[in-house]
Amino acid sequence: MQMANLIPVATTVGANKIVPTISIPYPLGDPATSPQEQWKLRYHRVGVALDALTADIQEQTVFKVKY
Repeated sequence: MQMANLIPVATTVGANKIVPTISIPYPLGDPATSPQEQWKLRYHRVGVALDALTADIQEQTVFKVKY
C-alpha cells in the first residue's frame, strides 16, 4: 500500500493499493487552509488508507478520496 500524489509513478513501480495525497511537500495537509480543514483532510485520507489495508483486491487499485 502506498500513499502518493504522483499516481502514475506509484502504478509504474507496482504499488497494489494506492491512496492519493495532496502534494509533495504536504502529502496529508494544505497549509493554506485552517487547522480544522487540515484535520479533516488528514483524518479522511488516513481513514481511506486504513480501509485500503484491509480491502481484498485482485488488481492494482487507486482508492477514491473526497477532497
